[in-house]
Amino acid sequence: MAEEWNLLVLGTGNLKKGEELIDLLSPCKMELATLSQYPGYPEVEETGRTFAENAAIKATEIACALDEWVLGEDSGLAVSALDGRPGIFSARYSGEHATDQKNNDKLMREMESLQDSDRDAYYVCSMAVSDPKGQVVLTAEGVCHGRITRHPQGDQGFGYDPFFLIQEYHQTFAELGLRVKHHLSHRARAVRQLIPKITALRGQ
Repeated sequence: MAEEWNLLVLGTGNLKKGEELIDLLSPCKMELATLSQYPGYPEVEETGRTFAENAAIKATEIACALDEWVLGEDSGLAVSALDGRPGIFSARYSGEHATDQKNNDKLMREMESLQDSDRDAYYVCSMAVSDPKGQVVLTAEGVCHGRITRHPQGDQGFGYDPFFLIQEYHQTFAELGLRVKHHLSHRARAVRQLIPKITALRGQ
């Protein structure tokens, strides 16, 4: 049975990520809001062991608090030679007061001795949509493979994007620009899975 809902709250306080999600989800033709429009929204503790678990935790806890449909998303970078690190700790890899710069600096230190052939990595994005009662009704996951460069390249994007090289394009996410990134990225791939599911659930 189709569900009736016209508003989807994107469960992120990251402005750049929120803007990217709004752009990617525009084909859904529904109202999209971010947590910046909900002062006092609950801080969610990411206690999951996987991206999928964290996405579900964000979606359900925020949905219950706001009494709205919520998209929870968790994403990050995994480097094969580092046993999958930074992984679910990507956003806070350098500690409690992590910044993109500090996270990238730590990653570069840990990868300093690796040969180019050992610098393969991939971005993961898991998504979960919760109804206002806190039940996860839709999920999706996207993966994008690349390689970590030794020096930053480009000034677009955020997070690890200046170091994440898409080898077939010979450019990093920070060089490729949003139009190309929105086609290739882990987040774009997850959204492409999710949109038909949202459309079907809404009966459109």
